[in-house]
Order: sequence, then structure tokens, then C-alpha cells
Amino acid sequence: MKERVAIVTGSSRGIGRAIAIELAREDYRVAVNYHISREGALEEAREVLAQIESAGGTGITVGADVSTSEGAQQLVDETLAAFGQVDVLVNNVGVNKDQLMLRISDEEWQQVIDTNLSSAFYCSRAALKTMVRKRYGRIINISSVVGISGNAGQAHYAAAKSGLLGFTYSIAREYGRRGITANVIAPGYIQTDMTAALNEEQTARIADGIAVGRLGTPQDVAGAAVFLASDRAEYINAQVIRVDGGLASM
Repeated sequence: MKERVAIVTGSSRGIGRAIAIELAREDYRVAVNYHISREGALEEAREVLAQIESAGGTGITVGADVSTSEGAQQLVDETLAAFGQVDVLVNNVGVNKDQLMLRISDEEWQQVIDTNLSSAFYCSRAALKTMVRKRYGRIINISSVVGISGNAGQAHYAAAKSGLLGFTYSIAREYGRRGITANVIAPGYIQTDMTAALNEEQTARIADGIAVGRLGTPQDVAGAAVFLASDRAEYINAQVIRVDGGLASM
């Protein structure tokens, strides 16, 4: 994999951070993306890069707002300038603003849709141009079990994450014959900033409803992403892999 290059959006923390580091450990060269306007994001991205380099890997940090077409193109352009190619794109960046349906403002709706869904479109469109020429690519979209089942207080988030499924299936159909696969990872309850607000009682109640009896970790999701990025997954296309500890089976 030493010749392979991966972009992971929103990779300065949480699931994206874990995926970036695990890909680097598998010898991918990694572009670590952070949002230029989020406080502390640059420092976090530099920490990720330091971990990549300490593991013997190579990476760059790219500050770009991928919820815009210009930001997504910038991310891909800077990666191409540094490494000459893009082989793997992990559309991970996400945001949620829990709110009952009737209380969601127009601005909140648009921000959640743009960050979680539009960013995947913008980044994929930019990356596919180089993947098509090379006739190789892996696009991995990080959705959520909420995108499959819905959830009270998350209508905007669920809509965006559900949209990623149809988006992924369409890419798979359009570009599968060109050596490009597109798949979805749908995490369940993962220990990230989004679940940090849960108290001990809430966490225990959620864990009780998961077959393995615990919340997941970012590394649990990263393992699935690394596999889908590899050549071992070349015949896996247009699939949704739930990384939820058996939440759906309870």
C-alpha cells in the first residue's frame, strides 16, 4: 500500500482520526483534513500527523471546509500536489444538532445537510476525476444507523445520513466497471464527542441494548474502513456495513 494515497475528511478527531491513523499504519499516505474555522482543529490535525509520522507513515494536513464545492476541490488539489494521486476517499466529516423537528431552523437544517451529505458529493466528484483516469478507487462513506432507522430529535441528521446510502449505490453503479467501489459504514453508538454528553445512566441503558454490551470505539470503525480500502475488498461494492455491536439484533 506504500503507493496508495487516502483522504479522510474531518480526520482531526473522533472516527476520522482513528481511520487516518490506521490507514497510515497500513502504509497509506494520508491527507488529514480539518475545518479551518473550528477552534483547536489545526492543533488536533497536527497531533494526528505526529502519530502518523511516529508510526513511520507519511501525511499532510489540509484545512478546508468540505461542505463547500471550493473547499472539497482544495482538499483534493492539495493532496494531488503532495502525492500525485488519490486512491481512497473516506467521507467522514459530520455534525449534528439534536433538535425536535418543529424546532429545527432553516440554518440548522442546511448546515447539517451540507456538512454530512453535500460534502460527500463535493469530495467524491473532485476525487473521481483522478480515480477514473487511474481506473482504481475506493470511496467509503461514513453514515450512521440513524440513517437506516431514523431517530427522534435527529430528522436533519437522519435525512443526511440516509441520503449517503442512495448516493453510494449510485456511485457504485456508475463506476464499478472502472475499478472503483463505493461502500457505506453505518456506525452505531461510538465513543466520540457526539456521545460524550451522555451521562452514566444513559450510557448504561444504551449499552444494555447492544448485543456486545458496550459502546463502540473509533478504532472499531477504523478497522472496517481499512478493510474496505484494501484490495481484499475489491468485490465488495454498494454495501452497508453496520458497525454497531449488534444493536439491530436486540
